[in-house]
Amino acid sequence: MIRKILSYVKEYKAASIVTPCFMILEVIMEMIVPYLMGILVDDGINAEGGGNLGVILLVGGFMIVAALVGLFAGIMGGKYGAKASTGLAKNLRQGMFEKIQTFSFSNIDRFSTAGLVTRLTTDVTNVQNAYQMALRMCMRAPASLVIALVMSFIISPKIALIYLGATVFLAIVLSILISKTTKVFSQAFPKYDELNASVQENVSGIRVVKAFVREDHEVKKFKKASAAIRKIFTKAELLISINNPVMNITSYTCILLVSWVGANMIVNSGQTELQTGDLISLLSYCMSILFSLMMVSMVFVMMTMSLASMRRIGEVLSEEPDITNPENPVMEIPDGSISFNGVSFKYDKQAQENILDDINVSIKAGETVGIIGGTGSGKTTLVSLISRLYDVSDGSVLVGGRDVREYDIETLRDEVSVVLQKNVLFSGSITENLSWGIRRSRPDRDTLTDEQILEECKRACKLACIDDFVDSLPDGYNTRIEQGGTNVSGGQKQRLCIARALVKKPKILVLDDSTSAVDTATDAAIRNAFANEIPDTTKIIISQRIMSVCHADRIIVMDDGRVSGIGTHDELLKNNEIYKDIYESQTGADADFDERGKD
Repeated sequence: MIRKILSYVKEYKAASIVTPCFMILEVIMEMIVPYLMGILVDDGINAEGGGNLGVILLVGGFMIVAALVGLFAGIMGGKYGAKASTGLAKNLRQGMFEKIQTFSFSNIDRFSTAGLVTRLTTDVTNVQNAYQMALRMCMRAPASLVIALVMSFIISPKIALIYLGATVFLAIVLSILISKTTKVFSQAFPKYDELNASVQENVSGIRVVKAFVREDHEVKKFKKASAAIRKIFTKAELLISINNPVMNITSYTCILLVSWVGANMIVNSGQTELQTGDLISLLSYCMSILFSLMMVSMVFVMMTMSLASMRRIGEVLSEEPDITNPENPVMEIPDGSISFNGVSFKYDKQAQENILDDINVSIKAGETVGIIGGTGSGKTTLVSLISRLYDVSDGSVLVGGRDVREYDIETLRDEVSVVLQKNVLFSGSITENLSWGIRRSRPDRDTLTDEQILEECKRACKLACIDDFVDSLPDGYNTRIEQGGTNVSGGQKQRLCIARALVKKPKILVLDDSTSAVDTATDAAIRNAFANEIPDTTKIIISQRIMSVCHADRIIVMDDGRVSGIGTHDELLKNNEIYKDIYESQTGADADFDERGKD
């Protein structure tokens, strides 16, 4: 996992290597200063004859140089550490986002939207902070600790044993605290997902919240998620807070012991076993050792928090797409014919029952086919197999006479244009939204002028019967669409999504209940435009309304994941009870049909 994360350092390897080097240089300079201070006191200030000014000036000069070099090294270490850590964070976000783009629907189903957002934000920030701390403190603190201990043993092995005992004691305490806090922090991040989910649902569904006057309910739900996070972090912080008093007690105890033992050694030996300057140096090293241990504890706390984040990021980076290109993909689709041969499908491989079961249907190129059936009958799932949004569990789906798994995915999806049930428009102008339909594989994509793009958008809008609406807007095709298309009606949004799909000029067009918010007259106009303007495109229309599919060349009736019947409108009225029941429920005396109007 850690190796996977570190592989994203990439172009910031140099900064990652230089940072610890500068930190070690800073530590060396810091450790030299106390040693020089001892020499200055013993050989300079306390020298026989009232002191030695030459030694004081020389050693003092060395101390100033060491301090300046240490300052420079610290600044450079901070600069390159920040560069490396922010670079890693950038690469991780980029890597995760790119990986998510390769996921199939089944891959995405394994992660919640809120969970992915948390991984891209909070988790990456935790890893960034931990990496910067690791580059700077993980080298600085151990180096400072080791050098200070070595220098202490050189000056006085007896006093150095006090430091060694304190180090072992604190190491045991820290290891116990870390083992406990790691478990607590690992519980916090799933709670972050719940909090983000609460916010996301509230913001995206704010109109529903206000319509049902459920603001208080949403506030309570948010408070509950926030309180859960507070509870976990309070528990973790209580454990971590034990670290400070333990560190302080150990520090003060060491200072007292060193002062007492050192003073006795100076007095009893007449400064032969230990000199005053040595004691000053040892006290400085004492603070360095204890400060190093404090830094080590901070590093481990940060690393403890980041381990859970690393695991969560690693889950995304290690997730392998279920749907990938074959070794030698077919790059051209001859026509829009479709065949379902013994197709069965289930979302979860471990599931006992299939969502689709033994589907056998053939559709000719250029044919218009309607699909109708009750909610949950498998209509959307069936058409999702055509463009490999999912792969079949059994059987095969053929497009243009070849298994869809043999095609290059981009080529296949360029030729199969799907207007999904949930219509999504992005913030930007109408033209920018519609130009999403321009194929990446199109040879002249990079040379298309703005005028050519606009003409293609106008053609698609005319086919989708949305051109009159767009032309009526003050800014026309430059009109800005707000995020989610909130400034257009449901029917207008649907027709803009249809136009976007038509810009691709696909061989297969799938309309998944994408005219449900459009009045029946406009629905009919769209179907007539398709029949006259794109006769060679295979058109699959999924709908709950008989009027949307009754004029199709053939109609497929779905029931509980199976094909209940196939035929024309008249044939199904005679031979299929499900279709007949739907027809009568929609055309009986109580049926209500809207006329063309403003939607």
